Amino acid sequence: MAEHNLLGNKGEMLAARYLLDAGFAIHEYNWRSGHKEIDIVAQERDVLVFVEVKTRSSNAFGSAEEAVTPAKMRNLILAADAYIKKKDIDLDIRFDVVTIVGHDENRTISHIRDAFYPTLE
Repeated sequence: MAEHNLLGNKGEMLAARYLLDAGFAIHEYNWRSGHKEIDIVAQERDVLVFVEVKTRSSNAFGSAEEAVTPAKMRNLILAADAYIKKKDIDLDIRFDVVTIVGHDENRTISHIRDAFYPTLE
């Protein structure tokens, strides 16, 4: 497996642990709808949370948050819509981003709640 894939997988596991420690229930990891993927589907109280995880070894080439582009947001929204329909969900939803930057003891984890809102097109 390529090094960036290993870094991403480790980041998703760290993000899941972070969310669990914060009281979230994890429903799914890497849920797919066609080619679109949701890194983590979690629940915080009565809100279903779709979480995009971005992991970087450093911010040398831009922040992890900047990697959540409008195209990525659109794909997450479409995947979330498919998830809601398939699972017949009737909860409020939101989109969060968890970023992980650095390694080991020099790692920082940031959780951006309501990172973006779905738009009607």
